[in-house]
Amino acid sequence: MTPFKLVYGKACHLPVKLEHKAYWALKSANLDLSCAGKNRFGQLHELEELRSQAYENSRIYKERIKKLHDAWLKDHKQFQVGNRVLLYNSRLRSFPGKLKSRWSGHFSVRQVFDYGTVEIGHEYGSIFKVNGHC
Repeated sequence: MTPFKLVYGKACHLPVKLEHKAYWALKSANLDLSCAGKNRFGQLHELEELRSQAYENSRIYKERIKKLHDAWLKDHKQFQVGNRVLLYNSRLRSFPGKLKSRWSGHFSVRQVFDYGTVEIGHEYGSIFKVNGHC
């Protein structure tokens, strides 16, 4: 039973030219099962080799992108504990008002974490973590 008949429940009627080509391709196919099995075994090994090459290329690409990203991060300002900073409010987009500033308050840096995360706080006790790169 053909896949077409399995899906649609009826035979597929091809034009005469295509039907002749399909019949010719079927006749020229190798019907020796042992030879076909060896051929299929070789194709499976080739597929595994292509898959491993794809994984290797993906790993190399990710390493390059990480290197570029880390180089971009290192160029920015490094904060030290005790620095006085302003906080940029990036969410203030819709109708902020003409004179409303996106920068808020005087904060002091309490702790600096890896990858640019900074813990800042008011003198009054509110402490939170922010992205130091923005």
